[in-house]
Amino acid sequence: MAGDAVATNKRVVLKRHVTGFPTEEDMEVVVDTVPLRVPAGSPAMLVQNLYLSCDPWMRGRMSKHDDGGAAETAPDFVVGETLVNFGVGKVIDSTHPAFKASDLVWGMSGWEEYTLVSQPESLFKVNHTDLPLSYYTGVLGLTGLTAYASFMELGRPKRGDFVFVSAASGAVGQIAGQLAKIAGCYVVGSAGSDEKVDLLKTKFGFDDAFNYKSEADLAAALKRRLPDGIDIYVDNVGGATLDAALLNMRWGGRVVVCGMISQYNLNEPYGLRNMYCIIPKALRVEGFNATGYFHMYSRFEEEMARYIREGKVVVVQDVVEGIESAPAALIGLFSGKNVGKQLVALARE
Repeated sequence: MAGDAVATNKRVVLKRHVTGFPTEEDMEVVVDTVPLRVPAGSPAMLVQNLYLSCDPWMRGRMSKHDDGGAAETAPDFVVGETLVNFGVGKVIDSTHPAFKASDLVWGMSGWEEYTLVSQPESLFKVNHTDLPLSYYTGVLGLTGLTAYASFMELGRPKRGDFVFVSAASGAVGQIAGQLAKIAGCYVVGSAGSDEKVDLLKTKFGFDDAFNYKSEADLAAALKRRLPDGIDIYVDNVGGATLDAALLNMRWGGRVVVCGMISQYNLNEPYGLRNMYCIIPKALRVEGFNATGYFHMYSRFEEEMARYIREGKVVVVQDVVEGIESAPAALIGLFSGKNVGKQLVALARE
């Protein structure tokens, strides 16, 4: 590779800070070039991105916060700069001793075709190349780790537990529900369409599922399907669904809060009404942040890869092609357009 070789690099940048529901017009795709050699100096890597992940948590970083996003899990995105999220890529050039050209890696990357990574220690090597590389944006990446660590560490499942999972056909929900079945639990999921409900019962092995958009009373819907109550609630949506679940929790139940997608675009978030249930039912309500669980990644990766090979965990992905498709794919998350893990395919390995 010539030392002055360059490549075209398409990037998704934030066009303006967002209030309310984001639109495709809040982002734009810009085209520039990138050198195919790492600049001399501190250890770094040039990664060609193969797959990019779309995740609801990106929405929080698209707004302007008074504290610069310090109250969030990461700082606000900067207008005019490339969005970032997790992705899977191939190392093109490296000056870091732990990585070499042609290594396959996953971790935080730019929403672009090539990313210069100045902190390579934030990346993980792909160890199971016999499995689809795209799985490292989901079931073998951050969302899989989120489902695994939140359910196993915070949910503390026991055989026979009654489990409810919201947004159950999504990236985290589909894995959490299948882990619950492996643990010997009875599992009910909610989703936003009849198609997704059928997927939960026929593909992912949930014991029961319902379309929350067809239910006038969510608490009653849960009571019908889980008449003895809920031991573990894996919450991915917050709002009215969390309120309904609190009413149906059993004594000593665990509420694992992984996400609140129903609240991310609201100027006035939903005010919970059933928090009083926490005390008499001795509930444990705990938020999950994956950054505190990366020490578990090696154990998780090996266990999850085994489940996939054994057919105990199946994966549904919603794949769009090309960096130009990324803004629409992200926006679609907030209306439930995706079926399964949403990701963007760039160059295929």
